Amino acid sequence: MAGNDHDERGFFGERTLPPAKAGTAPEQPAKAADKPHYLGHRDRLRERFVASGDALADYELLELLLFRLIPRTDTKPVAKALLARFGTLAEVLGAPPSLLQEVKGVGPAVALDLKVIAAAARRMARGEISRREVLSSWTKVLDYCRAAMAFEEREQFRILFLDKKNALIADEVQQTGTVDHTPVYPREVIKRALELSATAIVLVHNHPSGDPAPSRADIDMTKTIVETAKPLGIMVHDHIIIGRKGYASMKGLLLI
Repeated sequence: MAGNDHDERGFFGERTLPPAKAGTAPEQPAKAADKPHYLGHRDRLRERFVASGDALADYELLELLLFRLIPRTDTKPVAKALLARFGTLAEVLGAPPSLLQEVKGVGPAVALDLKVIAAAARRMARGEISRREVLSSWTKVLDYCRAAMAFEEREQFRILFLDKKNALIADEVQQTGTVDHTPVYPREVIKRALELSATAIVLVHNHPSGDPAPSRADIDMTKTIVETAKPLGIMVHDHIIIGRKGYASMKGLLLI
């Protein structure tokens, strides 16, 4: 288990002490005054969370997460350093592991744990729209799309496939491209919709640049998909473009 000595989470924080050797006095428990200063802070922050929950600031929620990931360290400086580097809690969880590890106090183990938390958050957001009437849960759809795509470093083209009641049948990433381009093939989009017996679709892709404004290529591609889908009885409800600071709806912009 030597490899764990370099795990910044400190998994051995709860290990028991070895038996005292014969003729030696057992080690005495540390006095209260000798306890690390952050232990009382952790208890107080947990109590505030129980009392107020979401009212905590981003750095405080991040601290709470880091309590479990880094049990034997003052995590406030780490939480504030992560937010200073990435901006918001969502951006911290969306950051790639390689960049997370550039922050002092974050090694491979903590970076991985943060990505697990991010994946769980996406799964929860997806559960909010699964098998529900999507058009009546539009805010939840946007929340899910932002959680899933806003902080990706490369463009992704995602499709939400809906049944005749506009309930979600499937959610698939069809293409992944570069930082500013994703190849999209309208015939493949329609082919997959027919395979799933979908009667409507919602197109979604992200702009890693952060600006969700649709490009001319985005608009032309969307119109091609709409024109290809219509004769086959498949409706394109919208094409949503996700950026780090917001989103753009082509339907809302009257582009489709």
